[in-house]
Amino acid sequence: MTLKADGPSIAVVGVTGAVRQEFLSVLSDLDFPYRSIKMLASKRSAGKHQEFEGKDYVIEELTHESFDGVDIALSCLTLGLGRKRTYL
Repeated sequence: MTLKADGPSIAVVGVTGAVRQEFLSVLSDLDFPYRSIKMLASKRSAGKHQEFEGKDYVIEELTHESFDGVDIALSCLTLGLGRKRTYL
């Protein structure tokens, strides 16, 4: 992915789950332009850190407000967890 001032703001939901590594690897390989990226997960994971493309991101708790100012939301939640969360 490429940091670009006029690119979209992206939120990635479920960054501590089982598919996280593959999901972030695919995102990186796409070289998609973006302005900012948010890493979102459960309350239990909030405050932990996630490395992505050589940068350290603090994981935020997933809430209704998590998507304020976000242009694109990407989910790597498992089907069961995805059904329990309805934030959009």
